[in-house]
Amino acid sequence: MSMTIAVFASGSGSNFQAIVDAVANGELDAKIGLLVCDKPEAYVVERAEKAGVPVFSFNPKAYNGKADFEQAILNELKSRNVELIALAGYMRLIGEVLLQAYPRRIINIHPSLLPAFPGLDAIGQAFDAGVKLTGVTIHYVDEGMDTGPIIDQEAVRIHPSDTRESVQKKVQAIEHTRYPATLQQLSAKGVEIL
Repeated sequence: MSMTIAVFASGSGSNFQAIVDAVANGELDAKIGLLVCDKPEAYVVERAEKAGVPVFSFNPKAYNGKADFEQAILNELKSRNVELIALAGYMRLIGEVLLQAYPRRIINIHPSLLPAFPGLDAIGQAFDAGVKLTGVTIHYVDEGMDTGPIIDQEAVRIHPSDTRESVQKKVQAIEHTRYPATLQQLSAKGVEIL
């Protein structure tokens, strides 16, 4: 029996598309029940519409704070029987409303080897720091920024000839295969894999 996933995204949605493609080609036994987007004009909304995935997009400023818009999101998730939330470039910290409703059922993908380079522009942070290794981390979400228990990681070597753009391409190539594969593991094992 396949799991119902909601994907949260704020931007172009390349990881969302990788998840959609993995479901379509049978690599991920799940149903994408909802895309949640806090930027109604984001390209990911168009991707979801093309894929036939229902969309809940909202303007956070139209609500009286995080608890209010998270309650609206929660109502959408419950109405679609969503079992797992996958953050894919969602640029907001998850608050108490969703954390309490989905304990250990919210995961995130981050473009560094956490705990190194949490937060925004992790690839730029790694590049500017001159490290030789960065990578991808998939982790459970808690109340902190990129601080939850790690589920999986894969390293990416940074060569002297690399640019920020080439490192980003290498990181995204791993994200686009590793995230759907991890979601499949979670689905097959009924979410808990730690």
